[in-house]
Amino acid sequence: MSRDDHNLKRLKRIRRDLRRRTTPAERTLWQMLKRRQLDGLKFRRQYSVGRYVVDFFCPEARLAVELDGAVHDDPLRSESDREREVFLRAEGIRVLRFENRLVFEQGDLVAEAIRAAARQGQE
Repeated sequence: MSRDDHNLKRLKRIRRDLRRRTTPAERTLWQMLKRRQLDGLKFRRQYSVGRYVVDFFCPEARLAVELDGAVHDDPLRSESDREREVFLRAEGIRVLRFENRLVFEQGDLVAEAIRAAARQGQE
């Protein structure tokens, strides 16, 4: 898949709606990631790769960060999440998943895990 398959026009409205309806956990994590605050890494939020939209994406590290709330406990949603992860991995994108509560309770550890994964992806 080429970069032309990223941020497809047909998904623009979905990405925009997701940014408007961001969760408290996503807002909190975005405050840590935006404007290259985390080791100078550029993150995008609600970024699409193929037919999937990931919560946060760092192109230079080929790293997607997904936050999981209660909706991800649904077995059907869990299967969809697995399919998405298999697709992203096939595209050479690593995926980090965190429960929403961790962003609030252990935000510094979440940031460090993202930082470490990004460094690994740049090697």
